[in-house]
Amino acid sequence: MGESSSSTITMADVARLAGVSMATASRALSNASGVAPATRAKVLRVAKEHDYVVSPEASALAGGHTGRIGVVVPHLSRWFFGEMVEAIESVLSDEGLDTLLYVAGDPEDRHRFFMNLPARRKVDAILVVGIPLTAAEHRQLAILGVGVVAGGGQFAAYPYVSIDDEAAAKQAMDHLLFLGHRRIAMIDAIDPNTPEWQFDGRARAYTAGLAHAGIPLDSSLFDRTDWGSDAGAEAMERLLSLPDPPTAVLAHSDEIAFGALRTLRRAGIRVPEQVSVIGIDDHPMAAQLDLTTVHQDVRLQGEMVAKMVVTMLAGETKGEAVVLPTHLVPRGSTAPPNR
Repeated sequence: MGESSSSTITMADVARLAGVSMATASRALSNASGVAPATRAKVLRVAKEHDYVVSPEASALAGGHTGRIGVVVPHLSRWFFGEMVEAIESVLSDEGLDTLLYVAGDPEDRHRFFMNLPARRKVDAILVVGIPLTAAEHRQLAILGVGVVAGGGQFAAYPYVSIDDEAAAKQAMDHLLFLGHRRIAMIDAIDPNTPEWQFDGRARAYTAGLAHAGIPLDSSLFDRTDWGSDAGAEAMERLLSLPDPPTAVLAHSDEIAFGALRTLRRAGIRVPEQVSVIGIDDHPMAAQLDLTTVHQDVRLQGEMVAKMVVTMLAGETKGEAVVLPTHLVPRGSTAPPNR
């Protein structure tokens, strides 16, 4: 058999021409250990002579790296996830790593991803963004045999980067209580596609804040809805229909707060003179709408969790958890109660 042309040469050809096995050729080309220097040099020389470029799949043979990171998100349309994924991709790209993005939003998508594991043997690590995982999903990720990190919350015994959601909501509640509000409502948000979304830290801070101030919990003031501004608008309508509406509203997120502000404006209710509204996140539109909120640095979280992956691949990970601080951003949507 003659030598293959550069347009069709395969790793099998390189191995044959160098007089080594496929596994040895793979380890030499991926710079893996266990190859004698002379053998490595011979394989690389043959590859160079025939313009052979190793593919990610080929380099993965015999324990090499693919150079790809799987990033799993529930949404891309929401600001938080888009901002974080953009930051993650930027850092990974600078490190010479490719991002494989998997959107596992609705139940069918989640089942397909976690059960079929399309990333098996195709990535060096999995980065899970903002998805509370079920026990079955944990087991499926473990099958991959690669490192797993989490961004935007702690979902398992993985290294992670997040804020303290309870501390962030406590800052919001402390602000409303300091202003003198006692009839405080919360519009909590749950992802309808997440099967095991629990009573999270933001909701816990709401109930704890009321208890600490000696204010009885009124279940009619705790409205749980889906994500998004439309859901926030509908929840605000329900709160306004109460015989004794709230004087202040804590929104689970700024996007929920945007919807609440829209309902109040359409109802002719002045903010903050009649009702105060506070959000959490500091969405880019929050300043434009003069919304008081609690700031979290989403881009920094994405950059840090991506660097955590890079460190993990270098074998230097210590399984750390990073919790970033948040802070109150007072604007024009909150004031002392007018009644």
